[in-house]
Amino acid sequence: MNVPFLIAKRYFFSRKKRNIISIISNIAMIGVAVGSAALIIVLSVFNGLEDLIREIYSSFDPDLKVTAAEGKSFETDTEFMNRIRRTPGVAVVSEVIEDNALLRYNERQMVVKVKGVSENFFQQNEIPESVVEGSSELIYDDTYHALIGRGVQYQLSIRPNNQFVPLQFLYPRNTKFNPLNPEGAFNSLNITPGGVFAIERQYDDAYVFVPLNFAEELLEYGRRRTALEIKVEQGFRVDQVKRSLQDLLGADFKIQNSDEQHTSLLRAVKVEKLFVFITFAFILFIASLNIFFSLSMLVIDKKKDIAILASMGATANTIRNIFLMEGALVAFIGAAYGLTLGMLICNLQQSFGLVSMGMATSVVEAYPVKMEIEDFIFTGLAIVIITLLVSIRPARRAAAMSVTENL
Repeated sequence: MNVPFLIAKRYFFSRKKRNIISIISNIAMIGVAVGSAALIIVLSVFNGLEDLIREIYSSFDPDLKVTAAEGKSFETDTEFMNRIRRTPGVAVVSEVIEDNALLRYNERQMVVKVKGVSENFFQQNEIPESVVEGSSELIYDDTYHALIGRGVQYQLSIRPNNQFVPLQFLYPRNTKFNPLNPEGAFNSLNITPGGVFAIERQYDDAYVFVPLNFAEELLEYGRRRTALEIKVEQGFRVDQVKRSLQDLLGADFKIQNSDEQHTSLLRAVKVEKLFVFITFAFILFIASLNIFFSLSMLVIDKKKDIAILASMGATANTIRNIFLMEGALVAFIGAAYGLTLGMLICNLQQSFGLVSMGMATSVVEAYPVKMEIEDFIFTGLAIVIITLLVSIRPARRAAAMSVTENL
């Protein structure tokens, strides 16, 4: 029989408790419940945002990306490419040349990222599904076409498939500048705008896809490539294929999975989530101070009960545990209500999208949420630690009370 727990439960659920101690205990319980629910909701929103970032970038980014460890490009040849294609788990290898260039259309111009890609590039991403106007095909009717972002289209007022007004790309040549012929310092190539894609503003406002041969000629890269983008075959783990490629290519190349391609952004989300957890844990601590006050008052109110228990042979540890259990009951019942409420609100948000993002440019209408068991575990641990911190002093005071003075 757990005597401290039975007595603590008796104190907590006593029907005769209608005094200020009861009110403070209920306030403490409500505070813990609200704090726990808020913490679970906010952490779930951060989880949802992290998944949303991965989902957005997965439509654009490859499973694995091979780049030079130093510099922005590297040499390739047939044997080099065949060795990569023969690596177990490699399904598709796309060659990429990417650089900044000046884009002109009519009388307007802007700097864009030109991404020259091989013909199999769209086999490993969802960009064709993101085309909102025209076609994603870069070569048809024996003519080169460009796939432009929606932001680029708006900025330059581009009309897709306009044969009379092509896109003009300008890129600095690797020659000495001649002031008598300034235009000779630039390569200039024209291409027809064939389609418009809309993925995410970061890409829509900057990227233009062109055929690889067009980029080779414009940027004068020859057999150099800025990246190789790789789709991993089903049944193979990305990390396993990454290790195989790293062993094959050596330290001269850097191989990144989808998360590593956006390390800084995902790390920022995790750091923000950590600081939010610390902030809300502090708020929980403030809310739990009511447990300290209610226990302190309960110790004063139950001085005679404590003295009787001590005279009947109850040890100091037993008395101390009674009040520790009392604090735990207040905190844990509040936490149970709070975690249940947080779970319910998150489920409602997932199902009905109660809270909108409030941005017309957002890719989703409502805040994304994703509940993870780790958040519930860490929230529970935080409540346990906070409860012990605020309960231990009143419990020790109760255990140190004199029997003779209170009988």
